[in-house]
Amino acid sequence: MATTLEVLEHRRASARLGGGQKRIDAQHAKGRLTARERIDILLDEGSFEELDMFVEHNCTDFGMDETHIAGDGVVTGSGTVNGRLVFVFSQDFTVFGGSLSERHAQKICKIMDMALKVGAPVIGLNDSGGARIQEGVASLGGYAEVFQRNVLASGVVPQLSLIMGPCAGGAVYSPAMTDFIFMVKDSSYMFITGPDVVKTVTNEVVTQEELGGAVAHTQKSGVADQAFENDVEALLAARDFIDFLPESNRSGVPVRPTEDAWDRMEPSLDTLIPDSANKPYDMHELIRKTVDEGDFFELQPNYAGNIIIGFGRIEGRTVGIVANQPMVLAGVLDISASRKAGRFVRFCDAFDIPIVTFVDVPGFLPGVSQEHNGIITHGAKLLFAYAEATVPKITVITRKAYGGAYDVMASKHLRGDFNYAWPTAEIAVMGAKGAVEIIFRGKTPEEIAERTAEYEARFANPFVAASKGFIDEIIMPHSTRKRVALGLRKLRNKQLENPWKKHDNIPL
Repeated sequence: MATTLEVLEHRRASARLGGGQKRIDAQHAKGRLTARERIDILLDEGSFEELDMFVEHNCTDFGMDETHIAGDGVVTGSGTVNGRLVFVFSQDFTVFGGSLSERHAQKICKIMDMALKVGAPVIGLNDSGGARIQEGVASLGGYAEVFQRNVLASGVVPQLSLIMGPCAGGAVYSPAMTDFIFMVKDSSYMFITGPDVVKTVTNEVVTQEELGGAVAHTQKSGVADQAFENDVEALLAARDFIDFLPESNRSGVPVRPTEDAWDRMEPSLDTLIPDSANKPYDMHELIRKTVDEGDFFELQPNYAGNIIIGFGRIEGRTVGIVANQPMVLAGVLDISASRKAGRFVRFCDAFDIPIVTFVDVPGFLPGVSQEHNGIITHGAKLLFAYAEATVPKITVITRKAYGGAYDVMASKHLRGDFNYAWPTAEIAVMGAKGAVEIIFRGKTPEEIAERTAEYEARFANPFVAASKGFIDEIIMPHSTRKRVALGLRKLRNKQLENPWKKHDNIPL
């Protein structure tokens, strides 16, 4: 028995070393943690229970049968984050460059299957050179098995990907199908084809960082949600973030104690809206003064800044926040903003997370580029997402709500549950000047000015919409948190179902 235990401990120690101390040192030299160090930071201390520590690859080609390393390049198992169960896999770059083999994929699939059975989030720490070339189509089959589970898990359990090293070729599609992606600056990258292939095919010269680094994907493509300075910062942010998410689509939102009074008044919000309709203000101020303790986890802050998305809490319960941002492009809806917010709304709806929408939108962004790149289809994604959502929806119009953009932003017509407006709200087909120039085409400038003043007096307010029942109440800005909290209380047992269907056909 003693000998067996010695062998067991020796094998465990060997497995924990992965590719060996030399490769661990090389990983550290790049400013990256090892697979196990990352898990230690991500999970509660002592909570990690590893599975398949001794799994090895089954490849015999190209001399692979001479090299077997326990774990086969990925550490898998489960643990807790702030006491809540999660399943995790962490690719080990020190073992065959973290490349995915058939057995490596089987390990990932096993914990994803378990997560689906018990209803717990899956967190993937990606650091891999891609498919293991020596295994050929077997490794490609392994990727496809993982992809299939990403799809089956979508909308059932939350999936979070942390890109902490290379992620290229077919490997990028697994993170792309998860719900959220965090990256590390100057350390991680994602692309379908690398710089060398790009140069060969298109003659474009580009670095890995420029092509698919964290900054590129959080500012230009919108593929990733957040970029962090280093591994530790990304992992600690993941701990905070997972706290906002339900364990599954059946568990309901998590609840945490708060001492922030639900009926707290914010007198400063009464002066948030500038006197001039053309002056911007920061919508973040309203969000932070509405949610518990000002705690707001923003997603994609550097992409499509004209719309804000993220999670906060009201009375300790998670809510999804969507808000137009007047500081960027006056808060208009464009292609990027519609895609960004549409996907977020669908995530919230899938996991029964109530949606609070703050509206100050002058319309959709005009322009040849927007039209030719499909703003009709992309704008329809956001419209579709709000319209199909059955979760509690509370909308607060702070200033402008013009044209089709008024409809799209969780209006009463899209089954908004409580639709409020501040006294400064302007709900109309379009701005006064533009409307008058169309209605009274050919009139003198003096007449146009006079008619504009009439139009503003008639429509640049929330009363017409309120008189038709499209606005439930005109509320004072300082009472916004109280109204939202009361509304969410009333909607806690909301039940609404869409007509039966196999699935919808959202305009992709």
